[in-house]
Amino acid sequence: MGSAESATRRHENQAAGQRKRRPRRPRRRPCLLKGCGQRFHPRQATQRYCSPRCRQEARKWSRWKAQQKYRTTVGGKEKRNGQSQRYRQRVKHRKAAEPEVISEGARVITPEEFFRAHVRPAGLLRAIRAPAAKSFAALLFARMPAGAGAGAATGAALEAGAHLIRTY
Repeated sequence: MGSAESATRRHENQAAGQRKRRPRRPRRRPCLLKGCGQRFHPRQATQRYCSPRCRQEARKWSRWKAQQKYRTTVGGKEKRNGQSQRYRQRVKHRKAAEPEVISEGARVITPEEFFRAHVRPAGLLRAIRAPAAKSFAALLFARMPAGAGAGAATGAALEAGAHLIRTY
C-alpha cells in the first residue's frame, strides 16, 4: 500500500516558516578574451567576458578567424582569386586613362607676391618718418660744444632742424 503522506501536497511536506532559497549566483571567473584575464562576477551563468568592450573584441576576432578558415576552402580560394583579378583590372584601367589637360596656364608666384607677406603694412609705415637729409658738417660738429665767444645760435646756423638718429 502507499505511504500515508501525499507527495503532491508540497505545503504539508515542508516545515512552516521556511523561506525559499534564491538561485546561487555564479562565482568569480576570469574573462576569456586573450590578454584580458580580469576576474569578474558574471550576471548570467553563460557570461564569458567581463565587459562589452571585451565581448566586441571577441566577436571581431571570431569573424576574422572564420574568414581565415573560409579562405582555406576551395570556394574561398576561388572567390578571393576573383576579387584579386577584378582589382588588377581596375588598376590597369586606371593607369590607361590620359591625364586631364588643364586649359589654364600654370600659376606663377611673382616675387612681389612672395615678399608681400614679409612687408610691413602701410599703417605701420606711416608712423616711420624719413629722417631729414643731414650734411656732413652737422654729423661732425653735432656733439662738439660751441667754442669761446660763440652762442648756442652758432650751432643752429650749420643746419636747422637736423637731429641725429641714435642706434642702440
